[in-house]
This record gives sequence, C-alpha cells and structure tokens, in this order.
Amino acid sequence: MTKAEKARAVTEILNREYPDRRPLLNYRTPYELLIAVILSAQTTDAGVNRVTPELFRRFPDPADLAGADPAEVEEIIRPTGFYRMKAAHIMKTAAALKDRGDHSLPGSMGELTALPGVGRKTANVILYHIFDEPAIIVDTHFKRVSRRLGFTKFTEPEKIEKQLLRAIPRELQSDLSMTLNLHGRRYCFARKPECGACPLGELCPSRLKPASGPDSPS
Repeated sequence: MTKAEKARAVTEILNREYPDRRPLLNYRTPYELLIAVILSAQTTDAGVNRVTPELFRRFPDPADLAGADPAEVEEIIRPTGFYRMKAAHIMKTAAALKDRGDHSLPGSMGELTALPGVGRKTANVILYHIFDEPAIIVDTHFKRVSRRLGFTKFTEPEKIEKQLLRAIPRELQSDLSMTLNLHGRRYCFARKPECGACPLGELCPSRLKPASGPDSPS
C-alpha cells in the first residue's frame, strides 16, 4: 500500500470517527485565530482558551493590541507560559496587521512566517482554516501518530511536512492533519496508547499486541 493509498484509507476511517474537525482554539475572527495559535506554543489549547476571552475583550482588533501596555498583555497571557516573549510576538504581529490597513491576514506561507512568532505550523493552521488551502499541520500529536502509522520516519516537523506534502494527495492533506491530531488526543497517546480500542488497528504497524501467556486475560 502506498502512502497515498494508506492516507485515503486512514482519512476515510477517521473522518467518520471525528466528524467535527474545527480548531480546538476558540475564535471569532481570523485575527483572533492567529493570535490564539501563536499563544498555543508550548501549552494546551484549553489553557489558551482560558485567557483569550479577556485578551480579546480588552483588545478586540489589531490596532488595540498593537498599542497596548505590554505589562497588561503579559499579565493576561501569563498562564500560557513564556508570556513576555509571547506578548512581544502578538503585539508586533498585531502592529503588522494594523499596517495592512484593512487588518486582513496575509494569505501566503512566506508572508505569514514573516510575522513575529509565526512558524510553519501556525501558518498552515491559518492557510487551512482561514483560506481553505490544503495543509499539513505538524504539531506534537500529528508527528507522533504519523510516525506510528509509518507515514514518515523523520522527527523534524519541517521534514515531515515536506515529505507528506509530496506523498499525500492535496485533497486529503487538511483532513489528515486534523484527524491525526484528534486521534493523538483520543487514542494514540504518547504513553500507553489505547491500541485495543483504536479504529486504525489493521493499518498501524506500531499497534501494541495484547499480552499472551498463562496470565493474560481470556
């Protein structure tokens, strides 16, 4: 089975398993999604969702955030970790959006990754969810599950992304990204994956086999 064929089979199964493939970050506008994804580095989506309501209440558009008191921004986002660096990034990014006049987000990988705090993963989230562009979004869950399924042996996110962009048909890339992410959260944990309940058992070369022997359950 080629990677493309396997991706199609995996996506068909996981699209049924995870019919809701919206981002786990709460947002109302493209600006809010971009800021939320920047804040999600090295923390959980749930943690970001706890701070963004107050952040966006005080600074509802890029101009407001760009002109904010850094200490005020830092205090709001402190629970997300690395708060000084993140505050600087989101305020500089907000300033860049303000300078675009209509506050719109740029729509290319190069323009997005030129923004402070925006790497390829963040840019791919925006390209998919805001611009409906195919994307391979390599976060920690996607990396773990894609390696276990045999889609890649790389560990570097950019190498994984580039390999799968070549190997996976464009029409499958975004759904594969989202469903592998969700699958890593529900079944394919870093420790003690729930292989016995996993709907991808027949397609996974890394599946843990049940114990056998006199003490194994009958």
